Amino acid sequence: MTMNRNSKKTRSWLSVAMGIVLVLSLALSACSNNAGTGSTGNTGGKTDTTEGKSNSGNGEGTGKDGGDASQSVYPLMTDKTFEYWGAINGNLITFATNLADSPIGKAIAEATGVNVKYIHPSEGQGVEQFNLMIASSKLPDAIEYTWTDYPGGPEKAIADGVIIPLNDLIDQYAPNLKKLLASDPELDKMVKTDSGQYYAFPMVRNNAGVVFRGPMLRKDWLDELGLEVPETVDDWYNVLKAFKEKKGAAAPFTAQYANRMNIQDAFYGAYHTSYDFYIDDAGEVRYGPLDPQFKDVLSLFRKWYSEGLIDKDFPIVDRKTLDKRILNNEAGATVFLLGGGMGGWLESATEEGFDLIGAPYPVLKEGEKPFTGQRDFKYNPKASVAVTTSSKNPELVVQWLDYAYSEEGSLLYNFGIEGESYEMKDGIPTFTDMILKNDKYTSQQMLSQYTIPNGPYQMHENKSTNTYPQQDEAVKVWANTDAAKHILPAFITPTVDESKQVAQIMTEIGTYYEEMFIKFVMGDESLDNYDSFVKQIESMGIQDVIRIKQDALDRYNNR
Repeated sequence: MTMNRNSKKTRSWLSVAMGIVLVLSLALSACSNNAGTGSTGNTGGKTDTTEGKSNSGNGEGTGKDGGDASQSVYPLMTDKTFEYWGAINGNLITFATNLADSPIGKAIAEATGVNVKYIHPSEGQGVEQFNLMIASSKLPDAIEYTWTDYPGGPEKAIADGVIIPLNDLIDQYAPNLKKLLASDPELDKMVKTDSGQYYAFPMVRNNAGVVFRGPMLRKDWLDELGLEVPETVDDWYNVLKAFKEKKGAAAPFTAQYANRMNIQDAFYGAYHTSYDFYIDDAGEVRYGPLDPQFKDVLSLFRKWYSEGLIDKDFPIVDRKTLDKRILNNEAGATVFLLGGGMGGWLESATEEGFDLIGAPYPVLKEGEKPFTGQRDFKYNPKASVAVTTSSKNPELVVQWLDYAYSEEGSLLYNFGIEGESYEMKDGIPTFTDMILKNDKYTSQQMLSQYTIPNGPYQMHENKSTNTYPQQDEAVKVWANTDAAKHILPAFITPTVDESKQVAQIMTEIGTYYEEMFIKFVMGDESLDNYDSFVKQIESMGIQDVIRIKQDALDRYNNR
């Protein structure tokens, strides 16, 4: 706070005024002491709280105005609001175009006492609209975004005056998140910058939520053909060949394509490499396409493509095409999501006997443990929320966000409304049949109305959205890899200058790499030219990027 000090002409007046202020201050202080806990007073725009409400604060600390941060009381007694920018769940759009109008949005507003104004970017245009918003400098109070993708990382976003550091605000107004971070040093390290600044309220996965994608096949086809679930690369070849020849599959193996064939290093890992950057057994950052064994992966895909075992249109397979392939008997195997893939297909399939089964990430020799696979970290930077510099009341935003990390908030965000979307059974929150066995809508559609599938909160230890035993078994199979040792964390933070350099180099490399990958697999480019491919990537500056990522990883490990 600043004070006007041009006092030469008014010094005598000011002396009198200060005496008056002192007398009034003493009088007001006496009145305040006599008023007891019912006193409110001026909080400088901060949220007032009163007794008789739900106390969901579980941490410790002292508020900026002398209030105990452990006494966060909900609903907050305020008529203030704020703007929150973030994507809306795709399944929710069927029922509501704004989160505030959904059952879960209304329940959060009632529980917190704050009617948030949600702003949702158009579907598929989140990044573009985020960039336009940042360029315009017209920012909402809070933004849900992958802040590790901001050019220069979250530290740069703070330096650019886009978002604010949250250390003091968390300490004073977020007792629930503060307690969580204090109890989990590993998570604490993940959610701050190299300089120690907290920048967002994180989404925190539970142990069951870090693995959610992997290989799967038509189990009914395997059973009909008397085939076992494939384990080795050779097993996969035999199964795909049988799917083509005996089941008439036009695309025995297919996968969604988005700048790459998205198979989460399935088959790459069998050769101890990766499609992208990874960490080797010595803890060093490597780039898969530079590995000699990466050529073996390309040779495998080239052989399978030439024999019609890989979708002939793989570079243009979007989500709708993938659904069509799986549900219309055009494909018998893929690598995709546990819920939106396996669960959704099992729920949507109309063919009698349709069944899916999760398969291990492939290896070369039977009994080997897969080198890598899909495994995320407990911190999900894609669904975390930062407070912007435009916020007129960041204390309110922080208090509202902190509710999600309280015991009551956790139940609401994870399970929805007790008695409607869940009920307690032997002390464990359990989804009702309205969610899991709805006659009209899928479970994913119902969950989108009554819970927050992704967002700034901690996933409850008992939360599972699996609706089929096949999903439970698939997670166990997919989790049996060494991925935790080899996946490069998404939340490491290069410096501003490093990020610019990486972006410039990788834009060029990414375009060339994708073009050549497609040519190699389709046979339009001879694999005899693989060494030239590697040399070209080297000439584009890939070693500089590897060094930058290694330095960022080292800084992260030293946090």
